[in-house]
Amino acid sequence: MPSLTASAGCLATVVALTWLRSRIGEGLMAAMFFGYAALTGVTFSLIFLVYTSASIAGTFFVTAGSFVGLSAYGMLTKRRLDSLGSFAFMGLVGLILASVVNMFMHSPMIYWLTTFGGVIVFTALTAYDTARLKQIAAQADVRSEASRKLAVQGALTLYLDFINLFLLLLRFFGNRRGRD
Repeated sequence: MPSLTASAGCLATVVALTWLRSRIGEGLMAAMFFGYAALTGVTFSLIFLVYTSASIAGTFFVTAGSFVGLSAYGMLTKRRLDSLGSFAFMGLVGLILASVVNMFMHSPMIYWLTTFGGVIVFTALTAYDTARLKQIAAQADVRSEASRKLAVQGALTLYLDFINLFLLLLRFFGNRRGRD
């Protein structure tokens, strides 16, 4: 069960990074982030068993292009995206609840609704998080430890946005192995 162990390790690392941010040093925080990225890599290696390499590559490029465009919008817009962030956060809570319910119901309709809704939520979160990080950076003293810790937290946030968007788009675009 290496995938279950790696997934549990990923979740534990994200929770620890978020909750312990104010109590740990920037070096440990960065090490935890890189540890999380490594565990994610181990977990992601399993998608190569399920999906074809071509569909993974194609989905990655679609995700990367979308992410760049959404981040550029978040970086360049003059609008405040606070309401978009609130909408996306509430959507994320709804997605989590619906996904937990669907673990027991196994409804294809809920699966596809959460997939579609998840793409919308994580596209909104990508633009919002980028805009929020731009605001934080404009006010930060880059020489302070607190600012460097915020940079790691921001990297984690955008990394999670990208990973989740990729996985959701893979549900749409991914060709599973063994299907004609």
